[in-house]
Amino acid sequence: MSVFSERKIDCHNHIFDPEAFPYQPGGSYQPDGHEKASFDLFTRMMDAYGISNALIVGPNSGYGEDDNRALLDAIKRSSGRCKGMAVVSQGCSLDQLQALKEQGVVGITFNVAFYGVDHFARSAALLERIAQLDMIAQLQVEGEQLIPLAPMFIDSGARLLIDHCGRPDLSAGIDSPGFRSVLSLADTGRAWIKVSGFDKFSDTALPWTDTHEAVTAILQTYGEDRLIWGSDWPFLRARHRMDLGSLLALAEAQLPSPTQREKFFWRNAAELIGFD
Repeated sequence: MSVFSERKIDCHNHIFDPEAFPYQPGGSYQPDGHEKASFDLFTRMMDAYGISNALIVGPNSGYGEDDNRALLDAIKRSSGRCKGMAVVSQGCSLDQLQALKEQGVVGITFNVAFYGVDHFARSAALLERIAQLDMIAQLQVEGEQLIPLAPMFIDSGARLLIDHCGRPDLSAGIDSPGFRSVLSLADTGRAWIKVSGFDKFSDTALPWTDTHEAVTAILQTYGEDRLIWGSDWPFLRARHRMDLGSLLALAEAQLPSPTQREKFFWRNAAELIGFD
């Protein structure tokens, strides 16, 4: 079996479709050109690479908080093939979260790398509502951003999903306080982590050899049952050329065991997100 024919769930990707769903005015970044990514284009990509299901992540670029139009449309049109992570404001009520859940949203994003630490410093109430509905808090941080927020996420009781290996500062090493904080969430027994987004924290191009020590530490700490895969398609603001086929081939080289790949690409995400 090859990774290209094995079952896969892509747990990190975005829809950018300003023709069908115009961007919010005044946004800090509005994807255009080759970064635009309609749901139709996404499904063709999934079919081409044998991706059976997807967790679509609501983006902050272009749309932002409480604008989940493109996300919800994609989930609806997927007929069960896709679920989503929504972007909401701090005041999102329990009823509003429930309505999102009924439309196929399984969690809420906390993009600290985009908005900053202060924006989420008082998110305990929102996290409590997320936990009450057994939804997922998806957390994207970089460097040492998690340190002041970790107690709040640990105490929330919510299931946690960390984006892009926690985007560590590789120059600080795996014993840096920021990366140790990312690893510490594994102790909750409620945390999963995406081995993805290397271009966002590596100083090199594919195969991102400078990330290997951090990825090894993640595997040793979280265990192979808590690691999941995401492509980060359509590779927004990528610093180097990105290609999905190359990403899959790299993962196959790093995970030569079909049993490991079955967990990484399929089973772990299916159990967390709820795919059959």
